[in-house]
Amino acid sequence: MYLIKIIFILLIPLTVFGHQPVINDQNTNSLSSAYVIEKPEVSKAIYGNLQGEPHYYLIGSEKEFNFYAGITVPKIDECPTFRKFSFNVIKMNNSEEIIIEQIDGNSFEWWEWYEPYGKKWYWIGPEIGAEFKSNTIYEPGNYYIKVFNESNTGNYVLATGDIEKFGPLVIAKLPLIMPKVNEFWNKEFCVN
Repeated sequence: MYLIKIIFILLIPLTVFGHQPVINDQNTNSLSSAYVIEKPEVSKAIYGNLQGEPHYYLIGSEKEFNFYAGITVPKIDECPTFRKFSFNVIKMNNSEEIIIEQIDGNSFEWWEWYEPYGKKWYWIGPEIGAEFKSNTIYEPGNYYIKVFNESNTGNYVLATGDIEKFGPLVIAKLPLIMPKVNEFWNKEFCVN
């Protein structure tokens, strides 16, 4: 019990200032199996690993909502290069995919950023928004985010939403999630 209290106290800064960490370990390689992002305005950092195919995420809302999405990559110590990721926002019209936003990570000048609460470095890529905040309102409906790169391989973090909100359930899951999150900085993922 004492250990749980210590872990809880150490993780409080994450609950106040960060995105909710989420691990995408599902098979989200198609629109029909897209990872569902609930409460699209609540900030989440979704950690994923492409293994040959793009990942899809579904954001839906019955009312207008502030939309934010950005892509980052864990910055691994002593690893001079990294894979760049892009993402598209897709709206379905009957069975036709309509790309409404095309975010090109290859032409973007990525920059280093230190996240003081998680004590981790990231490569910051392009975003729909500004300075990690929404500046776009989407109409009601379902939207898909497709994350990809040239080889469809590597670790990425998709940030969505900009309202920092941690409920008791999220806090309770942090001790289970954080070790998995920390694995994204493992040197075995270094690009040579």
